[in-house]
Formats: sequence, C-alpha cells, structure tokens
Amino acid sequence: QVELVEFGGGSAQTGGSLRVSCTASGRTSGIVMGWFRQAPGKEREFVAAIGSDDVSTNYGDSVKGRFIIFREVKKNVIYLRMTSLTPEDTAVYYCAAGWGSITAPNYEFWGQGTQVTVSS
Repeated sequence: QVELVEFGGGSAQTGGSLRVSCTASGRTSGIVMGWFRQAPGKEREFVAAIGSDDVSTNYGDSVKGRFIIFREVKKNVIYLRMTSLTPEDTAVYYCAAGWGSITAPNYEFWGQGTQVTVSS
C-alpha cells in the first residue's frame, strides 16, 4: 500500500508560478510518481511523471516547456513547478503512483487532490 499526500497549490495570476508537492509513504521501492489534473466538466488529464531513477520524466503536451517535475534525491517527495500559468491550468491536481514504464505505469494509488486556480 502507498499513501500519497499533496501540498501546495493555491492561486496565481496569468503568467505566474506555483508549486505543488507530493509525499509518498509505504511500499515505494521502484515506484513511478506523477501528476494528473481535472478541471470542472473535463476529463482527467495527464500532466507529468517521474521515474524511480529521479531522472526519467514524461510530460503532457499541454504543459511541456512550462511545468517541471522533479524528485528529492532518494526521497519519496516529488514536486511540480508550474510556470507561465494560464486560466486553462485551473484544476484539481492529483498525485498518483504506481509501477511500470515511465510512459504507461499502472497508477494504483492516488492522493486527495489540491486546487490550483489561475485568474486572468
């Protein structure tokens, strides 16, 4: 079992930056961790993922070049640094974790979500 707890989020204006973090506890060896988001009335969208090697990453097309995912070395804490924010980034951001390849892990575990709101 893996428990995920998100921190951060909040509000920003267009063009601004925010950071969210996620701490994993439990059976985390070799786990891939990632972020998804869901806006009201929209489907859940993949944002970014990072492998257990702390190096491999994968990003959704809508955030490439603006968001960066990174992990504290040898710790089960990941961060999502979000820059050049737009109102389209407004959503609940969920941390997820699972095992498998960086591009298609089996996300078995989910956090409770944290709200990110971007105003124009």
